[in-house]
Amino acid sequence: MELPQLVKNDRYLEPHAAVIVERLNQAREKEHELTQQGSLRDFASGHHWYGLHKTADGWVIRDWAPNASQIFMIGEFNNWEEQEAYRLNRIGDGGWELVLGEEQLRHGQLYAFSMHWNGGSGKRIPAWSKRVVQDEHTKLFNAQVWIQEKDFEWKHPDYKRTDEAPLIYESHIGMAGEEERVHTYNEFREQVLPRIKAAGYNTVQLMAIPEHPYYGSFGYHVSSFFAPSSRFGTPEELKQLIDEAHGMGLAIIIDLVHSHAVKNEMEGLGNYDGTRYQFFHSGAKGEHPAWDSYCFNYGKNEVLHFLLSNIRYWLEDFKFDGFRFDGVTSMLYFDHGLGKAFTKYDDYYDGGVDPEAVSYFYLANKLIHEVAPNALSIAEEMSGMPGLATPIDEGGYGFDYRMAMGVPDFWIKLIKEVPDDNWDMGQIFHELTSKRMDEKVVSYAESHDQALVGDKTLIFRLLDKEMYYSMRKDQPNMIVDRGMALHKMIRLATVTCAGGAYLNFMGNEFGHPEWIDFPRQGNDWSYKHARRIWSLTDNTELRYHLLADFDQVMMQWVRQEHLLETPEVNWRYDNKMDKILSYQRGDFLMVFNFHPTQSFTDYGIPSEPSKFKIIFTTDEERFGGQERIDQRMTYFTRPSAGFASQHYLHLYLPARTALVLRREAFKRIR
Repeated sequence: MELPQLVKNDRYLEPHAAVIVERLNQAREKEHELTQQGSLRDFASGHHWYGLHKTADGWVIRDWAPNASQIFMIGEFNNWEEQEAYRLNRIGDGGWELVLGEEQLRHGQLYAFSMHWNGGSGKRIPAWSKRVVQDEHTKLFNAQVWIQEKDFEWKHPDYKRTDEAPLIYESHIGMAGEEERVHTYNEFREQVLPRIKAAGYNTVQLMAIPEHPYYGSFGYHVSSFFAPSSRFGTPEELKQLIDEAHGMGLAIIIDLVHSHAVKNEMEGLGNYDGTRYQFFHSGAKGEHPAWDSYCFNYGKNEVLHFLLSNIRYWLEDFKFDGFRFDGVTSMLYFDHGLGKAFTKYDDYYDGGVDPEAVSYFYLANKLIHEVAPNALSIAEEMSGMPGLATPIDEGGYGFDYRMAMGVPDFWIKLIKEVPDDNWDMGQIFHELTSKRMDEKVVSYAESHDQALVGDKTLIFRLLDKEMYYSMRKDQPNMIVDRGMALHKMIRLATVTCAGGAYLNFMGNEFGHPEWIDFPRQGNDWSYKHARRIWSLTDNTELRYHLLADFDQVMMQWVRQEHLLETPEVNWRYDNKMDKILSYQRGDFLMVFNFHPTQSFTDYGIPSEPSKFKIIFTTDEERFGGQERIDQRMTYFTRPSAGFASQHYLHLYLPARTALVLRREAFKRIR
C-alpha cells in the first residue's frame, strides 16, 4: 500500500494508514458513482433543473419528493387553493413537474406547495426556492416569484481572490448598523464595507445569508438553502454588495451550514414529503441532541446532489469567494464529538467517524476548487482530525484552512483563571503556534461566540463595568489602562503567531462594549443588543478609537508585509518570571513584556548579529499608551563577549507593552 503524503508527514499516523486510505478510496468511489466519468460541476447542477424557472413561453417548476402522492402549487395567483391547472405531474425517480403559461404567474407573487402523502398533507415552501419572504404581520414564510427582466450586470465579473493570506472580518448584515432593527445589504455595502477596507482586512465573512426562520439563530438553523435571506433585502442587492466589495479588492465568503437543518416543516425540509428520511437520517441518528435540528444523510445521492448544487449555486450565481463550513465536528462523528476529549490518534480512527461525511467533505472541497480554483474553504472543527485541511492529493479532506478554535478558548481561560503575574510566556507561545505542520489555520483571539450573551468578549472580561463608565479620555482609570494594554497585546500576539490566516468579529477590534443578544421572548423581543455602535469608535473624546487605530495599523502592516505568508514563527526567548516573550517571523521581531508592573531597562534578547528599527509599539500615545519608547533609534545587537559570542538586542521594555521591530541590512566590519 502506497502511503499518502499525510502519513509520510506524520509517522504517528502509520498504524492508521489503512483506515485513511480506505476513507479516501470510498470518497473516490462515490465521486465515480455520481459523475460517471463526468465532472462534479456537471453533477452539481440541480438548481438549474429543480425550482421555479422562466422559460421562453412561460414557466416551469420542478421538485423531488419521492413519498408525495400529489403536489399542487398554491399562491396569490389562485387564492391559495388547490386547482387542477396548478397540479404537478410525476416525471419519474421521485420527481415532479408543472409547466405554466406566461399569464399564470407574475413576478412578486407569493406561492408554496400543498404537498400530499399517504395519510397526510401540508403546506411546504419548495426546497429549491431562491426567494423566500416573511409576512410582517403573520410572520409566516412563503416562496416568491422572483424573475428580473434582465440579468444582474456585474461591474467586476473577473474578480479573483488573490493568494494573500486571508485577514477575515466576520460580519452579520442585520446587526451591522446602529439602529435597533434589522439592517440591510445596501446599508452594509454603503456604510460597513468602507470601514473594513480602511481597517486593512481583505476578506469579509458574512453570517446568516441562507434563509432561516428564527433571526436569533444567527443563521445556523437554515430552512431554505438556496434563498438569500430577504430580511436584509433582495438577491440583486446582495449581488451589488459582493460586486462592490470585489471592486474594493475584498473577497466575500459565507457561513455554509450543511451540518444540519431546522426542524420546521412548513418553512424548511422537516418531513418535507411526509418522511423524515427524505433528506435526513431517520431515528436518533437524524436528530442533533444539542441543536434541536435534523442531520443530513450524506449517504444518499439525492442529498449530495442537493448540497453540492447549493455550493455551486453560491459560487456561480452570487460570485461568493468561498465558505466557512459550520459544524464540521458534528458531521464527522456519529456522536457529533459531544463530550469527547480527543487526546490520542485512536479517537479519530476507532470507528466513531462517519465515512459518508468524510466523502462529502472530499466531494465538496473538490467541487469548490473545480468551480472556483481561488475560492476559500474553511472548516469549523474542534477535534483536530488529522488531514482535515490537507490537500486531497496528499490524503486529506481538502479544506484550505481549519479554525484554530483552541486559541480564543485559551485566552478566555487565561484571563478568567490566572492572575497576570502568573502568566506563562512559554505556554502562550505554544498555544498560539500549535498546529499540524501540513495544515493552515485561521487564528483569532475572539469571534462571535465570545460576544454572545452567556459569554464575554475580551474587553468585557478585562474592563467589566468600567467599559460603560470610564472610557472617556478625560477620566483616568487604571482598570481601563490595563485592559486596553492587554487587549492590544493579545491581538498582536494572536495575529503575529497566526498559522496562515486571521479573523476578527466586527466591532471587537475597537472593544465594542455590548454583548450580542438577538430579539427573543426573554428580552421582550428587543434589538438593543443586536447592533454595532460605530459612533463609539468615531467619537475622538472616547478611547474606543485608540484600539481601532491600533488594529488598523497592525492589520495594514500584516497585509503590506505579507507576514502570514511567512509560515515559520521562530521562538527567540521567554522568561516566566519577567513575563518576557520574543519570537521572529521573517524580518520582524516581536517582543512582549506582559509584566503588570515591572519595566526593564537594557533587557537583552538573544539574536544573531543584526540591527533593528521599531515599526510600532502598543505603548504609542496614538494608541492610548504612554509613549515611553523612543522609536527614532536604531538598535544594534551586542556580543556578550567576543564578536563570535552570543549577541543580544538590548531594549527598554515598559510594563504591559509589545514592540514590533524590523531587522535591517547589517554589514559586518572586519
